Amino acid sequence: MQFQVNLGFREILIPRDDNGSLKAIRMELGDCVRCPLHKARRNIVFGEGNPRARIMFIGEGPGADEDRQGSPFVGRAGQLLTRMIAAMGLDRSQVYIANVVKCRPPENRDPETGEIQTCLPFLEEQIAAISPEVIVTLGRIAAHTLLDTGESISKIRGRFHDYKGIPMMPTYHPSFLLRQEPNRRFKAEAWSDLQKVMEMLGLQVSGIGARP
Repeated sequence: MQFQVNLGFREILIPRDDNGSLKAIRMELGDCVRCPLHKARRNIVFGEGNPRARIMFIGEGPGADEDRQGSPFVGRAGQLLTRMIAAMGLDRSQVYIANVVKCRPPENRDPETGEIQTCLPFLEEQIAAISPEVIVTLGRIAAHTLLDTGESISKIRGRFHDYKGIPMMPTYHPSFLLRQEPNRRFKAEAWSDLQKVMEMLGLQVSGIGARP
């Protein structure tokens, strides 16, 4: 089976198989120089995980560890995300993890509007290729990008939104949770968000002791 995608540059036909569509999108991205972020990066961080994942986690952009290793969420925030996924009764290999932008913004600054818009077609095609049952956005920028809203993450988290027919749960970014470590309220709220995702997917919701 084939489907047609438009990455904003040219249309290509991609076979729908376990990983072929994602490979084709990565090939189309190439050694990207479409925005200024390429100038200081070491590696493009495309995304990784199960190409048929039921849950897709989407963050903001790579940090220093991710830029060095070429994989998403491998630093301290990534270690917390791994624990969050494990608390859901899942392994990282069972989900898909990506970011809004694929190259590290200098000094971990917020990606600029033009950088986001340049990378967004590739993220949209990743979502279309994976077709997850639920999207979990991590932090303000990922939620704002997919929902086209400026509301604070505290106002939009905790309830499902619609992204092109896919339920989307915004929650806090793991790096924010690390910064707020003394205030357990935020981590408890993030865990509540993930429990709602688990309930939607029919996953067993564990007791509070399993909380990350």
